[in-house]
Amino acid sequence: MNASAAPSWHPALEARYAPLVEKLERLIPCMEVPLHLPWIDAILELKRRRGALIMAHSYQAPEIFHGVADVTGDSLALAQAAADCDSNLIVLCGVHFMAESAKLLAPDKTVLIPDLDAGCSLASSITAADVRALRAQHPGAPVVSYVNTSAAVKAESDACCTSANAVQVVDAIAAEFGVDKVIFLPDRYLGAWVAQQTGIELVLWNGVCEVHETFTAQQARHARERFDARIVAHPECAPEVLAEADFVGSTSAMGQWLAKEKPTRVAMITECSMADNLRNQFPQVEFIKPCNLCPHMKRITLPNIHACLRDLKHEVTVPGDEAAAARRALARMLAVGRRDRV
Repeated sequence: MNASAAPSWHPALEARYAPLVEKLERLIPCMEVPLHLPWIDAILELKRRRGALIMAHSYQAPEIFHGVADVTGDSLALAQAAADCDSNLIVLCGVHFMAESAKLLAPDKTVLIPDLDAGCSLASSITAADVRALRAQHPGAPVVSYVNTSAAVKAESDACCTSANAVQVVDAIAAEFGVDKVIFLPDRYLGAWVAQQTGIELVLWNGVCEVHETFTAQQARHARERFDARIVAHPECAPEVLAEADFVGSTSAMGQWLAKEKPTRVAMITECSMADNLRNQFPQVEFIKPCNLCPHMKRITLPNIHACLRDLKHEVTVPGDEAAAARRALARMLAVGRRDRV
């Protein structure tokens, strides 16, 4: 195949991928499906030849999430799967900090990302130097960093957390260090939500997710009043949005809530593709979509996944000393999770 040529469609693809076609036609405009099938077919063939494993975050488009991914989930689940999988070649369909986290937990494996410029407003909002300055301003206060940060920031932190375990990690780190004040970064909205649920004083950084910060309380009220929808919001949203929600939770917790509550209609106050992908799992639920697209996640496409596999390009690496320190912060978070399961 010419390096710049797109794979061509042929009628046999419709039959070969009939179950996938049926699924995608429920999730995306049906006229897009024939455009995606040749790329999906070519990627699956390349993946087989390379012995690669493709991982996709829940914010990836359905043609990626359902079409080519072997493992799907939130950023921590993908990183843990990278450590546990048998493949030595991983293609991470997500943003850069996620690929770094996979590399941190699977240091001996090759981790590729289809687009090196797939970033994150939260990760870019703070640097390692900023963390050191915060420590100087608040001596003795341990640092808990959200996983939506660079490896360099994780390396300056005492522990990492996800939106699912932030409260537990903050409480555990405060107890371990014998303090009542913790530096929490970089998402000020997630930090404010955590602060409401713990007795620990949190020093917050002024970072926000550009997807979640744009939601308004009026949008949530409109979805409830106009469509009689239950409201599910991610804690990266502003406090006034969370105050309107029936449930506030992480990416994984949202799916668990839907399985338990089985609402007739729901408005997911989060990234659009999250709702698209959950629609397949919960066909009985009508999804109202006051959602926003993450421009960074949408940099990952079928053509650049194909190019990534074809050319084995965009390898993600983390310098040795930085990786060791960042890995310790991740390990501390994972240890909290293990204690919670006992």
